[in-house]
Amino acid sequence: MDQLNKRRIILAAGAAALLMTAATVHPTAEFEILTHELTDKTPRKFQAAVDTGVLAVSVIYTWTERSLR
Repeated sequence: MDQLNKRRIILAAGAAALLMTAATVHPTAEFEILTHELTDKTPRKFQAAVDTGVLAVSVIYTWTERSLR
């Protein structure tokens, strides 16, 4: 087997490994902290998400804002 065939085999194996890695589902953590009152029609909300490609984290936090009347 000559050098060119070895390179082609290595390139094909690397491409197949990369494709398999991209096709797998990475773990995701989702946190929801819902502290708003049930009667509140428009609760305040903070939402953030980070996806590193290996791990994804999503956070949602809601609250009721008291208005001074």
